[in-house]
Amino acid sequence: MIDQGYIRQNVFSLWLNKNPMAEIGGEIVFGGIDSRHFRGEHTYVPISQKGYWQIDVGDVLLANRSTGLCEGSCSAIVDSGTSLIAGPTSVVTQINHAIGAQGYVSFECKSIIHNYGEKIWDALISGLNPEILCANIGLCSHDKYQKKNYVIETVVHDENLDGSTSTESLFCTFCDMIVFWIQVQLKQSNVKEKILKYVDELCEKLPNPEGQVFIDCNNIAAMPHITFTIGNRSFPLSPQQYVLRVEEGSSSVCYGGFAGLDVPPPQGPLWVLGDIFLGKYHTVFDFGNQRIGFTEAA
Repeated sequence: MIDQGYIRQNVFSLWLNKNPMAEIGGEIVFGGIDSRHFRGEHTYVPISQKGYWQIDVGDVLLANRSTGLCEGSCSAIVDSGTSLIAGPTSVVTQINHAIGAQGYVSFECKSIIHNYGEKIWDALISGLNPEILCANIGLCSHDKYQKKNYVIETVVHDENLDGSTSTESLFCTFCDMIVFWIQVQLKQSNVKEKILKYVDELCEKLPNPEGQVFIDCNNIAAMPHITFTIGNRSFPLSPQQYVLRVEEGSSSVCYGGFAGLDVPPPQGPLWVLGDIFLGKYHTVFDFGNQRIGFTEAA
């Protein structure tokens, strides 16, 4: 359309109507922006890597508290073809715990915290490099830390990734995750017993590999806001916006809007901001200037 001169501006914009009773489900505008569907000014951030609409995002906050992983920066793909928001398991598990979502219990995870929790704690307090801690206690091999390439295409086009892996790599993965969770809690100055108990509870809230996480509909009002930091601006989501409520006859079934997705460095950690996010924020895909803009949808 650009090459043939059919559009005036080299942009397209997206508005998703989250009202299930509305006649119009949303709108995509090629070559312009419909001002009826947003409030305020768009915050624009540059495309960080060509190939997908990929940007850099900052910290992800859970009730105004850092989840830790993206304080330095993470990547994110803005994708209307993904229903949920997908992100690193270590962060999604913290979210699941905070919102009371049903998760699956990992006995490997709980075994590590019960058998090695004290040793991990002592190593972190003594200043041991967290990146090699799990190798030092024998749960990871040292060559595991060599960076691997990852094809992002499998992330974008397959929301139900195969999570199968060996028992040995499971122990290594969960050990790294437990080290990370303890580090996050240490920054919040929590005490040892409280931290180890919290991490043990996180081992019961891991994201369901099938993607569907049940939530008690009666607890939605008490759930925390979850906030993404993009371009030094906060983009919060309320529980009403990140919980999917499905009416089934006279009752409702509620699902959490977050799925686990682990992309290793250098291309990860990676988020996929799908329709849960895009329903809240009107989005401009600026092809001409290689950037994406967000503001509150109306």
